[in-house]
Amino acid sequence: MKDIDQAAMSPDDWDEMNFPRPDVQGFDHVVEAAISRRGFMSGVVAFGSGAAVMGTSMLKGTTAMASQSDRFAFEQLPIQTDGTVHVPEGYEWKVLVRWGDPLFSDAPAFDPATGIPTEGSDRVFGENTDGMELFNVGGTELLVVNSEYVNTKTNLPENDGGKPASAGDVLRLQNFQGVSVMEITEGDNGWEVVVDSPYNRRIHHNTAMTIDGPAAGHDLLKTEADPTGTASLGTFNNCGSGRTPWGTYLTCEENFNGYFGATEEATLDEATAAGFQRYGVSTEVDPGRYNYHGFDARFDISKNPNEPHRAGYIVEIDPANPDSTPVKHTALGRFKHENAAYALAPDGRVIVYMGDDERGEFMYKWLSNDVYVPGGDTSTLLSEGQLFVAKFNDDMSGEWMALTPAATGMSEAEIAIFSRMAASKVGATTMDRPEWIAVNPTAVEGYCCLTNNKNRGVKPNAGGDDTSPNGPNPRAANNFGQIVRWRPSGDNHASNTFEWDLYVMAGNPKTETGPYAGSSNINEGNMFNSPDGMMFDTTGIMWIQTDGNDDNEGEFEGMGNNQMLAGDPVTGEIRRFLTGPNGSEVTGLTWSSDKRTMFVGIQHPSAPFPDGEGALPRSSIVAVKRTDNAKVG
Repeated sequence: MKDIDQAAMSPDDWDEMNFPRPDVQGFDHVVEAAISRRGFMSGVVAFGSGAAVMGTSMLKGTTAMASQSDRFAFEQLPIQTDGTVHVPEGYEWKVLVRWGDPLFSDAPAFDPATGIPTEGSDRVFGENTDGMELFNVGGTELLVVNSEYVNTKTNLPENDGGKPASAGDVLRLQNFQGVSVMEITEGDNGWEVVVDSPYNRRIHHNTAMTIDGPAAGHDLLKTEADPTGTASLGTFNNCGSGRTPWGTYLTCEENFNGYFGATEEATLDEATAAGFQRYGVSTEVDPGRYNYHGFDARFDISKNPNEPHRAGYIVEIDPANPDSTPVKHTALGRFKHENAAYALAPDGRVIVYMGDDERGEFMYKWLSNDVYVPGGDTSTLLSEGQLFVAKFNDDMSGEWMALTPAATGMSEAEIAIFSRMAASKVGATTMDRPEWIAVNPTAVEGYCCLTNNKNRGVKPNAGGDDTSPNGPNPRAANNFGQIVRWRPSGDNHASNTFEWDLYVMAGNPKTETGPYAGSSNINEGNMFNSPDGMMFDTTGIMWIQTDGNDDNEGEFEGMGNNQMLAGDPVTGEIRRFLTGPNGSEVTGLTWSSDKRTMFVGIQHPSAPFPDGEGALPRSSIVAVKRTDNAKVG
């Protein structure tokens, strides 16, 4: 192990340490290019009635913002730097569920000092809550929630450094991750989980999965346990989420690479070795991030080199049927999926927008061959169609480039398994960590959080692609992030072309100058860094969640803890609504069916949130309501 505290590192920093990129670009040159790039802070693309936030209309002042301020039913919350959740006056919050809370009455009790034992660890709410969606099934409210990863020092507090020391330890970590499906209800005590509901379900690293799409049955997906290449166990590093119009849940496998390692030198074919390098799968003989491979041979690439090819997909789950088998949709590509945002074309075809959350990777779009018909057959809508990757031009136009055998020189199965390589072959635009994508319900446009990229203009991506500053990613060594917006040609999400602009450039006008101070809708009162999660409510307000530096020092002075803000797509106004406790990421958002409750995820908080002194920190979902019980979304 290169660093005894690797378990405490973020997945991105872990990748950087284990798979360093070569320094090939001159930093001074690209900073100059970022600052002087034509169009930055001045170009305008008119999207219907609203001008681009990066355009001249926003540079002239805040008159338009002020006239629209009643779109927000709250006064801006100041920054906070303490260990709890804060919401504006007129709102209140309450914990709905915490890591380790029971979904079934036979679950073990949570110990504030040691957590949950291995036995029964698949009967409780999972760790590190992330993306979530709410489904109303026959009047029953079902909340489906991702559990992205584990903090081993928290989950194995009695072990030295939180390191797994047995197969039981590994099983416990495997059970804490994946997806929780649970019935919730609101009563006199507020929202609660319905323990023992027939809908309650835990989907984890050992749950049976079906594989479909062009990669199903390919030799690279065949293992000794599954020689057909059409079935697998587990869904991994479930980050963001999505839903389909036919009522199923999409969970997105992101940093799956950290679960695999080697107990001896592995013999790999050329394609597998190249894929491991591009996707960050370690071939070193060491304990790695979780040391699954030390106790579970499925994760040992020296014994099962194809196993990593079976992770990195979007997985469809039917929350209404607890006996259903989740499906891994290889047609939607294999990469570090952040979330899945759907739209419908005018002719009924299904579009799914997706981001690959790694520095210098790409944005993707899926377009189904068949049309969605309510109540009709949906079996082909996520398996038969075309995968595209985005190219953003500096003139603020763009195109979706089809990843076809003719364009890439790869088979359809190879494109599905090695989507990153296919995207590189067609010259896609390298992006600053494309994370959550959201589709505006009140306008034909999409948005993507570009969280940050310290390597922009400094190092190429894992495939050697150029990362010089470009149109939607104009700042070198970008520690603040931005949100890109695009409008498809002809108001049709199925179109292959679009216009784009930047809705916001996060920054710090207090400590920085030039482009690093942020766009004109950023000020000392609402500034933030690292936009990550993003959802629209039914009124067209955009909710932005952050996962960045919260030390409140240096270039991040005045930003406080990670937070959730509301943004108006028309005026560009952004206002802080919620702050999380120290150490936490604010991630995952959905609403009750009556829109009177907002459910917000608090991931990896510092101790002792939410239980108090002496207790382990517990990632949680909080229910936020107006005190007058009016709608919040």
